[in-house]
Amino acid sequence: MALVWLHRERQGDGSECLYQVRTAGRTRRLYSNGVFHSQYNPSRPVAGSVWDLLLLPAFMQRLGSVKRVLVLGVGGGAVIKQLQYFLDIKQVVGVELNPVHLEVAERFFDVAGPGLELIESDAVAWLKAYRGPKFDLIIDDLFGEIDGQPARAVAADERWCRQLLKHLAADGALVMNFDEVSGLNQCAFLDKSNSGIKQQAGWRRGWCLSTPLYTNAVACFSRQSLERAEFRRQLQGFPELDERLKGCKLNYKLRALRLP
Repeated sequence: MALVWLHRERQGDGSECLYQVRTAGRTRRLYSNGVFHSQYNPSRPVAGSVWDLLLLPAFMQRLGSVKRVLVLGVGGGAVIKQLQYFLDIKQVVGVELNPVHLEVAERFFDVAGPGLELIESDAVAWLKAYRGPKFDLIIDDLFGEIDGQPARAVAADERWCRQLLKHLAADGALVMNFDEVSGLNQCAFLDKSNSGIKQQAGWRRGWCLSTPLYTNAVACFSRQSLERAEFRRQLQGFPELDERLKGCKLNYKLRALRLP
């Protein structure tokens, strides 16, 4: 892939972070210290990759019911571009700690448009202070890195899960990205001993999405009761998402989660 942008920045601890944007045709990729953060191609909005897994839960909700979306962890903004491409969304709020990622999202991934607000902030602190309208879809994609490998930045413990619930609409859905299935299994929403959060959450469906290309497990917890068949029917309304068509690039597995 061709290197189109390189930036070195000194971190607060004295270390240096190397940012790169690389291209292959119209595909653009963001790397931070070698960690692959985002990929998007405007002529091919579905890549058969992990970012598709963050998009698909929007189709586990009734079409038209997702109007306000919160993305925690923007990266290069791939999932925001996908949401804008496929859905009629009134507002998208993206919260990102890293100002370089936001610069890349706007400059190289063309993340822009009406109803979009990008905020440079610590997502945990921002969500704790937020007092605005609730969101129909919340995407928790908060990732950092450990030893050069991507890893969740915020544990999905009871405190964090309850904070997310405070800002989710009555019929909304929560998407959480985990770097391993083991991380998903430790999520507070799947803790059988925690009856309190089960009652507050009010989940009617739980799904796990994965792809053979990555170890990630993306969970969708929904307050709607859409069945698997309806999910697939809604995808079939878009040629890029219709798995019956040869040109569809989706590459995922879907399994139901046993909610406590």
